[in-house]
Amino acid sequence: MIYSIATICLSGTFRQKIEAIAKAGFRGVEIFESDLITHNGSVHEIRSMLDDHGLEVVTYQPFRDFEGLPSPYREKAFDRAERKFDLMEELGTDLLMVCSSVSPQALGGIQRAADDFHELGERAAKRNMRVAYEALGWGKYVYDYRDSWEIVRRANHKNVGLCLDTFHIFSRQTELDTMLNIPGDRIFLVQVADAPSLSMDHLSWSRHYRCFPGQGDLPIGQFVSNLHATGYDGPFSLEIFNDQFRAGSTEKTARDGYRSLVYANRAAEKSADTEALEIPSVNPPSEVQFIEFAVSDNEKLALTKLLSQLGFCHAATHKHKDVELWKQGNIHLVMNMEPDSFAQNFHQQHGVSVCAVGLTCTNVGDMVERAKKLEFSPVYGNLENDTHGIPAIYGPGQSLLYMVDDADQPPHWEREFKWHEDATQHAFLNKVDHVATTMSYEEMLHSVLLYRAMFSMKTMPTVSVSDPGGLVKSQALQTPDKGVSFTLNSTQASRTVSSRILDQYAGTGVNHIALSTKDIFATAEFMAKQQTETMPVTANYYDDLAARFTLSDEVIEKLKRYNILYDEDENGSFYQLYTSMFAGRFCFEIVQRNGYQGFGAANSQMRLTMQARELSS
Repeated sequence: MIYSIATICLSGTFRQKIEAIAKAGFRGVEIFESDLITHNGSVHEIRSMLDDHGLEVVTYQPFRDFEGLPSPYREKAFDRAERKFDLMEELGTDLLMVCSSVSPQALGGIQRAADDFHELGERAAKRNMRVAYEALGWGKYVYDYRDSWEIVRRANHKNVGLCLDTFHIFSRQTELDTMLNIPGDRIFLVQVADAPSLSMDHLSWSRHYRCFPGQGDLPIGQFVSNLHATGYDGPFSLEIFNDQFRAGSTEKTARDGYRSLVYANRAAEKSADTEALEIPSVNPPSEVQFIEFAVSDNEKLALTKLLSQLGFCHAATHKHKDVELWKQGNIHLVMNMEPDSFAQNFHQQHGVSVCAVGLTCTNVGDMVERAKKLEFSPVYGNLENDTHGIPAIYGPGQSLLYMVDDADQPPHWEREFKWHEDATQHAFLNKVDHVATTMSYEEMLHSVLLYRAMFSMKTMPTVSVSDPGGLVKSQALQTPDKGVSFTLNSTQASRTVSSRILDQYAGTGVNHIALSTKDIFATAEFMAKQQTETMPVTANYYDDLAARFTLSDEVIEKLKRYNILYDEDENGSFYQLYTSMFAGRFCFEIVQRNGYQGFGAANSQMRLTMQARELSS
């Protein structure tokens, strides 16, 4: 397959788009009509530009409102097609993509449309051209790929084939089994687009909310598996209409587009009888091994005071660097004050913040190779000063995601740190439950693709939560065994807690770290004795709890005493306790799960409301 992308997917001028597409690794490009029309240069100059960048024009598109027209509209449609063939010849492509008609003048009928396409095929053949027919999800008569295939089949012309678009297929919830009956050589073009699950009209959904494979909710893997089974070996192309993409970084979007095609093709390989792709399969990470903070000396004193109030101890100090390890249970929090380090460079840009997360992985060598294939370029830190040898990739906001080998012996903690044997170990908190990060929506799409493609994480349904300043979109991802979980938060509003955190960080940043306990009340009592500042909760909240759940008055009173939030799902109960915000940026969340599977979305409005008050005080 040749990986391709439509010019409409990207922001920028035509030249900027072509440069970014070639740099990202694509070999093919779909020239969208509006991009060609608005380019201030000749078609000959465009062709030279494409040749210089080693790009093949896989199709020129779209050609609209062609089939089913009565006279004189029918004759005019064929005249338009001939003019497009003229342009395509000069452009250097032989494929015209025709989308199903939405014209008010169009008449229905499979055979009528087939006759039109047979004649178009005859005209195309005389020009050494081909035609690919696509069923638009909102087409007047043809909006189902099964109908477009029947029209192509009846047209019975070697120069007329099918265009399959995943969005149009899935937006209509059309079954995929019919694909298996379509010969691969009758499919001329495949366009791949993902999208979030939304309830809205097909046109608006398509024009604003498409995204790259792996960023949405559509079952792209099954489509690609069926596609492989047909024997198709043509262009595998992206056609994405997305408001954020068309306003974001041209190069970054193009890179994400390319890796999304690699990921989509690889995700279907296990279930398809095709030649194995050269991307190693990997197991998802098993746990969050450490979280690293970039801090100044003064910030470290304040942050470690809070950690002490949560039961952490200063367990070890780096042998050669100004780095401390604070530990409780299986939670490792690193304070990095080392001058001229990645952490301190990160601190200069963002202030006190989480600059890295370490994930425990198996077969890290394969993980590194996978990162290279997906163009998540591995980094190893400063080779002169960093002795840990742990590979990493850039994560949200250019923080680092370290891949720590579970077979590493002795562990890097023992090699690099001097342990304090007299450190008092508490056992209230045992592991990292999840890490929540605030980011732009464009960064959220990039991060979802990263976590899914690199670490085989699964997305949970997106939720929108209410903040006093507007709505916040939240996307959770988990490994299959729930050993590692991330939540990503984004907002378009300018006065939400999330937007204020973005301002504080001057970009993406962690907004809370959830730590697990087996006894929320014992932990809360310890925190109270340590005079830990926790997020207050309104009395009305607890009155509502008593009405919603069958909790005893005694339990309600204990929840209220310690500012603990509560929720239930069909699997069990959930307790949440938040600290006050640290430096107006992040907080710690203490959670106890008794079978509960979610992240407390029902309590998010309370949390955001109280944090908004704190940030405004």
